Amino acid sequence: MSQQEKEVVQGAVEWKIKVGDDDNDNHSPASSSLLLLPSLMVACIWGAILGVGMKVCKFMKKAWQMGLDDPRKFIHGLKVGAALSAVSFFYYMKPLYEGVGGNSMWAVMTVVVVFEYTAGATICKVINRICGTSLAGFLAIGVHWLANKAGEQWGPMIAGVSLFLFASAITFSRFIPSIKARFDYGCLIFILTFSLVAVSGYRVEKLLDLAQQRVSTVIIGTCLCIIVSMTICPIWAGQELHLLVTNNLDKLANSLQGNVDEYFNNNQQEGASDEECRKKLIGYKCVLSSKATEETMANLARWEPAHGRFNFRHPWKQYVKVGASMRTCASCLDALIACINSHNQAPDHIKNKISGISVKLGSKCANVIKEVATTMRNMTKSSKVDVLIMEMNDAVQELRDLLNNSHSNNLLIIPQKPSTTTNEEDEEIVGSVVELNMMMIPAVMEIIQVVTVASLLIETVSRVEDIVKAVDELSNLAKFKEPKCVKDNKIHPTKQQNHHDDDHEAANNNDNKTLQMV
Repeated sequence: MSQQEKEVVQGAVEWKIKVGDDDNDNHSPASSSLLLLPSLMVACIWGAILGVGMKVCKFMKKAWQMGLDDPRKFIHGLKVGAALSAVSFFYYMKPLYEGVGGNSMWAVMTVVVVFEYTAGATICKVINRICGTSLAGFLAIGVHWLANKAGEQWGPMIAGVSLFLFASAITFSRFIPSIKARFDYGCLIFILTFSLVAVSGYRVEKLLDLAQQRVSTVIIGTCLCIIVSMTICPIWAGQELHLLVTNNLDKLANSLQGNVDEYFNNNQQEGASDEECRKKLIGYKCVLSSKATEETMANLARWEPAHGRFNFRHPWKQYVKVGASMRTCASCLDALIACINSHNQAPDHIKNKISGISVKLGSKCANVIKEVATTMRNMTKSSKVDVLIMEMNDAVQELRDLLNNSHSNNLLIIPQKPSTTTNEEDEEIVGSVVELNMMMIPAVMEIIQVVTVASLLIETVSRVEDIVKAVDELSNLAKFKEPKCVKDNKIHPTKQQNHHDDDHEAANNNDNKTLQMV
């Protein structure tokens, strides 16, 4: 083979090797990863969609469970939807739209802003919105008319000064507690309406027409809210407050009795799970955190008309006082539980010395609180509360006597300093007695927890008596029904008198018959 042919063959071989290398480069790992990139993106998108779908399913499940636990929330949503659908006819139907002057959107906005969960909150916002809109509108029209009469030079100054004064005064009044509690929303609406009307550039005649149309649409929306809120499954703030206070009383009683029993007896209720027992033990915390809710509901209940067992002028403020007395008792119970759960635990032989009377006292206090809760729930005065209070006072007196006689019970023995003597024999005798007493003295850290628990139980009794006084005052103001035994005692003497009269008449008849026979 010639030299030229060898070069040609070698060039062909090199070309095949290069082509093969290029094909291997096209199938490298980098090129394969690029081919898999679209599939990975699709998988990530589907994973994100599935994750969002799972979260939506969990949210719907929680919402459904919340609706099952309290169907009134679901009904409230239906009520708002029904009110908006009804008021929207003023916007969709031409005759109604022209009747309100094309301002029917204000009626829709009124329903959205005013409609609340309870009837008292809805009525409160309705009255505040009507009064705030009307008063601010008429004042703004007067200021605008005065500014037009003053001319172009003084008109803007009068409008600006009046806006500054009214806005500053009403904003400051919102910090006053009595106004903030009942008229805060009305003050906000007053500032908004006055600002919109006072700085507008309309003529006074057009402002009067506009004010009339706005007021009419606001009245339409508010009346519809009141009708729907009070006729379709109404939720009364007063009834909610009543249930809240009575349930808090039961929780307080269960927490008091449960914690005392757990500390001294260390036993739980049979058939109850650990979660239920834990909820009962910490139920008093609901009492400590219910102040704002009670005050809000009491303010809203004052706007509501008479409903059910509650009259128009029902003493809702007294519920706040009952709640305050419960919180003082709950705070004492909180200190008691903190002492029980402290790291410094008393020995069992020391706890056993006061366990019986302490458990009895805790049970008596809980019985008094439960009886008071029953009194409020039934709105009927109790005939047993006085007896229960006497039993509670007897139990606390027994605990006081036990603590006062702690020397004889070997619960707390305090050493006394020996008197100064000059005789060495007397000093030796006194020293031996002191050493013997020191051997009988328990460590202070061992008895301090038991003594603290006992003193807090004694303090709890006085707090329970304050709750009884507050509920008794509520029963007198709200005119609770008398117990049946009192009614029977009132009726029983008349029956006895009638019975004696009948016996007397029968005896007279017998005497007359005897005389006739003679």
